[in-house]
Amino acid sequence: QVQLVESGGGLVQAGDSLRLSCVASTRTFSTGFMGWFRQAPGKEREVVASISWSGGITDYADSVKGRFTISRGNTKYKMYLQLNSLEPEDTAVYYCAANSYPQPLRTRGAAYWGQGTQVTVSA
Repeated sequence: QVQLVESGGGLVQAGDSLRLSCVASTRTFSTGFMGWFRQAPGKEREVVASISWSGGITDYADSVKGRFTISRGNTKYKMYLQLNSLEPEDTAVYYCAANSYPQPLRTRGAAYWGQGTQVTVSA
């Protein structure tokens, strides 16, 4: 069982930046993707970005392209999401997620989830 723990959320102003971190308890598969979903109040959960275990493939939602960057840490167990030029519309609970399939989370969804971290962007 893979456990995912997020950190780095907070309250910021529009235009500010944040970095979210996710640590996996173990690497139980050699393929697959890690990434981030978010869910705003009253809205469905949506995928934000995902990255392959090797770090060679990244995938982003159109709404965050050019503003958010997903990356691997110095070990395969760590992953980061750099959020720049934040907008009030980015306010949501951000969830770290992972799967064992060789396709991005937008394509195959996630089998493992973190508990979520709140990001609030004030105007």
